[in-house]
Amino acid sequence: MQKLRIECFTLSVDGYGAGVQQDIDNPLGRGGFDLHQWMAATDRFQKMIGNAAGETGPDNAIVERGFDNIGAWILGRNMFSPVRGPWPNDDWKGWWGDEPPYHCPVFVLTHHAREPLEMRGGTVFHFVTGGIEAALEQAKAAAGECDVRLGGGVQTLRQYLEARLVDTMHFAVSPVLLGAGESLFQGLDLKALGYECRQFSASPRASHYYLARND
Repeated sequence: MQKLRIECFTLSVDGYGAGVQQDIDNPLGRGGFDLHQWMAATDRFQKMIGNAAGETGPDNAIVERGFDNIGAWILGRNMFSPVRGPWPNDDWKGWWGDEPPYHCPVFVLTHHAREPLEMRGGTVFHFVTGGIEAALEQAKAAAGECDVRLGGGVQTLRQYLEARLVDTMHFAVSPVLLGAGESLFQGLDLKALGYECRQFSASPRASHYYLARND
C-alpha cells in the first residue's frame, strides 16, 4: 500500500525545522544549515552535491533509507524557490542546480500556476494550485506502486499532519539550539491525531525518531 512518508526531516533540540530570516542567501534561515551537519558528511549527501564520497555508517544508511521506494515528492513552495507571490518569469529552477537529487516527479504547492519544469536526471517539477490533497493525489498517481516523500518545509508538514495524511515519519534531532524560527510541533497534538513513536535510535551526530499513524 502506498504511503506518504516524511524522511530525514531535521529539527533542533528546541523543535525548530528552520531558522529566522529565510532568504536566497539563507534558505533555511539563520543557523538552519547547522541542523544538517549529521547528513552533510554522509556519502549519499556528498555525492548528491557532486563530490566523490563521504562517510558511510549509520547516518548514511538512514539517508539512503529515505530514498528507498520513493516514486514522487511533495514540496512546499519555499523548498523550491525564495520567490514570493506570482512568478515573475521561469528563470528560477530550484535550489539544486541543473540536476536536482529527486530523480522523479516533484509536486510543488503554490498559489500561482506555472508550467511543468523538466530537469536533468529525471526530475520534473509540477506546480499544484489545488491544495495539499490535490498534490497528494497527483503524486500518488505519478509514483505508481512506490511511496511519496513529503519534503517540507515546516508549514507544509504541519498541514499534512493536521489532516492525518502522513503515514510514517522520521525526524532527526540535531544537538543544536536555534532559539527561534519555524516550530514544527507548537500547537500540534500528534497523539490526539493518532500518531505514536515506534522506534528510536542514536547516531554520533543526531537522535532519530520514527513515528507512524495508528489506523
